[in-house]
Amino acid sequence: MSGTFGLCSPGELRPSRRSFLRIGAAGLAGLTLGEALRAEDKPATASPPARNVIMLFLTGGPATIDMWDMKPEARASIRGEFRPIDTSVSGLQICEHMPQLAKAMHLATLVRSVTHTIAEHTQGQRYLMTGNAPSPAVESASLGSLASHLIRDRKGIPPYATLGDVPAANSGDLGAAFNPFAIPSLERTVRGKDKEDEAGGAEKEARDRIGLPEGVTREDFLRRLKIRDRLDQRMAGGAAADLAGQLDRFHAEAVEILRSDAINGALQIGQEAGAVRERYGESDLGRRMLAARRLVEVGARFVTIGFGDWDTHLNNFPRMQQSLLPQLDRALAALLTDLEERGLLNETVVYCTGEFGRTPAVNGNAGRDHWARTMTALVAGGGFRRGIAYGATDREGVEPTSGPCSPDDLSATIFRQLGFGPAHLATTRTGRPIRIFPAGTPVEGLIEAGV
Repeated sequence: MSGTFGLCSPGELRPSRRSFLRIGAAGLAGLTLGEALRAEDKPATASPPARNVIMLFLTGGPATIDMWDMKPEARASIRGEFRPIDTSVSGLQICEHMPQLAKAMHLATLVRSVTHTIAEHTQGQRYLMTGNAPSPAVESASLGSLASHLIRDRKGIPPYATLGDVPAANSGDLGAAFNPFAIPSLERTVRGKDKEDEAGGAEKEARDRIGLPEGVTREDFLRRLKIRDRLDQRMAGGAAADLAGQLDRFHAEAVEILRSDAINGALQIGQEAGAVRERYGESDLGRRMLAARRLVEVGARFVTIGFGDWDTHLNNFPRMQQSLLPQLDRALAALLTDLEERGLLNETVVYCTGEFGRTPAVNGNAGRDHWARTMTALVAGGGFRRGIAYGATDREGVEPTSGPCSPDDLSATIFRQLGFGPAHLATTRTGRPIRIFPAGTPVEGLIEAGV
């Protein structure tokens, strides 16, 4: 989608939250923006275990049989080239090319029995990103958009943000007000070691991130808001009052985002201590994961990160060993340990998944093909149990043998931790109530006792 409202490609008619903020800043009329952000504010149940979610989406479908559900006793055409190693949890093994994550497995749970039937990228991505099987009757919202619809409590912070290229991230039938605040790149945030260069580029970086158009400083923006407010006062009568009245609290939220310093600060990951940046690494994924933690710290409620090309039909093993696994290992282990050390893991769900797994059998191109019947997801924090492998697959990884759960069930479990049961009603942009996970049942075996 284009970054400017009105320049969407055919069939892409729902502008992102970031696009709405851009036109709100450029026009400063503030009328259609307020209307776009109006929605029901439905509070969660009292004191839910989790407040935030960081979702890592492994785009393309990772070969979790080579990562988190290895089959070392199977024949060579199944077990592949990698070997398992021990982890910080007795009896739990993962891939040898994830040594940092092996040290952090006591903080997480592997759900080895996720299963569904959609082994196609676009529809599979929509299924895992929304927690609802695709249907021609309903365009389900992404999990982040749903969280944005259900939870609002921090002015000036977008409740749902995406980092990198995230598929199926939009708000579907909930309406454009709940699309993500998209942050495609953090390149300039971490470069520019020279202090003078950093100072000279800071204002432009801030504009790019919060949507102020070229040539408009924050001071300009605040001055124009005052002018608009005076005009609104003069319009306070007759039909004009209805227009001025569109500056409601949801419009005010958009204004707060536009002039907030919190987003700017969260994305300036160069301000982190060198040791912290080193822990996450300088890869794109490492920078995004660090930014996700910082966004959650300032009040974002759901951050989704897109990573990689896990569609390994060809050369599965060198691609994973040389690029995909080292980045994932370092960044995900860093996130888990960093959240734990800062006291944030108990209130933050970390959810790592792709759209499906890959075939147990290695193909003739040393790759693995699409396979949805078995896959593994990683969950941590937010009241989820720690240091276990939930569910199991057969000796060749073809079918689940215990604890099978669908993407609907896993999503319903995450939102249960946020305070919303699967029968909770959300309201579409046309006013129609819909259950958030009509086919989902929370998996009680994943939740800490008493939570």
